[in-house]
Amino acid sequence: MNDWKKWAAAALIRAIRTFAEAMIAYIGTGAVVLGDVNWLVALSAGGMGFVIAILLALSGLPEVEKTERRTEQVRFVAGTYNLPPSGGFFD
Repeated sequence: MNDWKKWAAAALIRAIRTFAEAMIAYIGTGAVVLGDVNWLVALSAGGMGFVIAILLALSGLPEVEKTERRTEQVRFVAGTYNLPPSGGFFD
């Protein structure tokens, strides 16, 4: 159940960001002044972006990977590049 909550939170954050980006793109390209904005179309574009982001999230979100898989990737990278014990290149 905990993994589902993490997925839902990450998917919602992505969808809200996509909503905002779609609205900004429409407003930025379609209007010179604030009064020129067709707000219904801007909200429609944002809503479509929101729905698409949720549908794409169904295929998986990298920020909600299983911890075991992340550990394997870190071990692989640490073994390949000989990372310092601090875990980063820039420490």
